[in-house]
Amino acid sequence: MTIDEALKAVEQVLLVRTLNPIERFIFQQSWLGRNYHEMAQECSYGTTYLKEVGSQLWQDLTKGVGEKVTKKNLHLVLRQYKRHLAESNIISHPQLNNPPLFTAENLSVQAVELPGVLFDYPSGPVLLNSPLYIERPPIEAQAFAEITQPGCALRIRAPRKMGKSSLLVRLLAHAAEQNYETVYVDFREADESIFESLGRLLRWFCLNVSRQLDLNPLLTTYWDENMGIKVSCKVYFSNYLLEQIYSPIVLVLNELNRLYDYPAIADDFLSMLRLWHEQTKQESTWRKLRLVLAQSTEVYGGAVLRHSPFNVGLSLTLPPFTLEQVQTLALRYQLSWAEGETGKQRLLPLQQLLGGHPYFVNLALYHLHQSALTLEELLATATDPEGIYGQDLRETLTIIQSDPALSEAIQQLVHKEGFMHLDAKSTYHLESLGIVQLKGTLAKLSCELYRLYFRKHLTETDLFTSQLVLAN
Repeated sequence: MTIDEALKAVEQVLLVRTLNPIERFIFQQSWLGRNYHEMAQECSYGTTYLKEVGSQLWQDLTKGVGEKVTKKNLHLVLRQYKRHLAESNIISHPQLNNPPLFTAENLSVQAVELPGVLFDYPSGPVLLNSPLYIERPPIEAQAFAEITQPGCALRIRAPRKMGKSSLLVRLLAHAAEQNYETVYVDFREADESIFESLGRLLRWFCLNVSRQLDLNPLLTTYWDENMGIKVSCKVYFSNYLLEQIYSPIVLVLNELNRLYDYPAIADDFLSMLRLWHEQTKQESTWRKLRLVLAQSTEVYGGAVLRHSPFNVGLSLTLPPFTLEQVQTLALRYQLSWAEGETGKQRLLPLQQLLGGHPYFVNLALYHLHQSALTLEELLATATDPEGIYGQDLRETLTIIQSDPALSEAIQQLVHKEGFMHLDAKSTYHLESLGIVQLKGTLAKLSCELYRLYFRKHLTETDLFTSQLVLAN
């Protein structure tokens, strides 16, 4: 049962009403296995409010189904209800077969009138049913196909705000449509104390996965530190988790790069994942596990590179938007002046300034849709402190000024048009921030916006200070 089918059944049969935006958001995120804390990070509402709305929604669904509905049993109950509808011929009711509002055909050719649609301020992943998600072929098709392969290891790399989380939302939804179990672990959620030792990290990891699979954590039963904590973790997965689940499990590990600040732990954890992947070639139980490893940048520690799983499986890197994709997005924002070849040429200066950076492009088109300023005004004020990019640029500048090596690297980059060599640590740090594009080990600024802003605001004093610190 797909999420769209579930929503139709809920709105048109069970509740006979349209869910409001926050109810729909909670339903979709719950379907993807997210908890309320994770939901709160993706929207402007607090955890307490989301729980209150969610609790009322589950009560309403319980009345409609005649059976208790919770976040945890949502999939099971609605699948059973779907079978009941099919047997009663209710599922074939014409109301449940309405064509979707947002399709590739009606969104990519011309500006579409979407009465009553309010576009949210660009922040966090693009919601699953949003018309504002822009596919970057063949990335999505390759990712969807890969997770159907037993024992796969899919690696997704993209700097921050390049659309990695939005792709993961769709990947999890696609997995759910295949009736796979899904688990999403984001290492940004781990407390700092979790990284004090490998043992604490692995126990946190196992508990997280267990609860998302609705299984009671049985660490005391399977954990034997005399055997070693990595072996204990492997036994816990193979002899308990994978044995209890009969369908494939798509395990998404997001922001793995947070581990790189703890090289010894990262080396052990990543080498463990590599061994698990190798187990899929030998044991059928492990073939149920499909790993999706997402990160903001490559590793730059030698030990991690030797033992990590990042040279196995399919690797995908999210590229910036092309001019055609920027035009498609502009039309979805209902900017009719962006139609045709003339519209594409009007968008060209914006593309050249932003380099197709998905978040920056979305932010620009959102403000243009709101008629807050014209395209010409936006281009003229893009690097101003009061401009629409002012806060993002100031935050990035603060990070750079706090690291003398980064300051020196940026000073070199702003005065060179093409690719150049930088030290490895600075290169990968700048890439994770989305400031540079890489070609092999060479780097260049990812967009003209950064060049103009850093040239104006990264002063000679910063360069002198950085050189002095590096010299000492």
